[in-house]
Amino acid sequence: MAEKLHPNVIRVQEALRALEATGEVVVLDEAAPTAATAAARLGCEVGAIANSLIFDADGAPLLVLTSGAHRVDTDLIARVAGAAKVRRATPEFVREHTGQPIGGVAPVGHPAPVRTLVDTWLSKHDVVWAAAGHPHTVFPTSYEELLRITGGTATDVA
Repeated sequence: MAEKLHPNVIRVQEALRALEATGEVVVLDEAAPTAATAAARLGCEVGAIANSLIFDADGAPLLVLTSGAHRVDTDLIARVAGAAKVRRATPEFVREHTGQPIGGVAPVGHPAPVRTLVDTWLSKHDVVWAAAGHPHTVFPTSYEELLRITGGTATDVA
């Protein structure tokens, strides 16, 4: 099966193994580019989806793993990140810093480490689902594991 997976997904799988993450990548029949779509496809609450959002924080990438039930407060995360300006990244900026497309950005498997903030609301769910490098792929994890594998900072983002 691995030979049929997109190269991004293989990189994410390899990163998950190297980080000793517990979840396995799941390939969905249809794309799940939004938290609401992913929740519907997986049969879980939208709040259990770790929505991967890349922001441009003074020219540097900032990954915010937020509960799918939240909208990120960019002023708040700018203060947390110590950035003068934080804005949604362009698709080109996202791909440059993650190697992955919007709608499929995983928390790991990027060309270089990306500073990461992890929404504390994800801790309310025993199982959290995150994208795995492509809009058709996800993997199960936990809040604690997301913090560990990303080296992320627990943050209230909304």
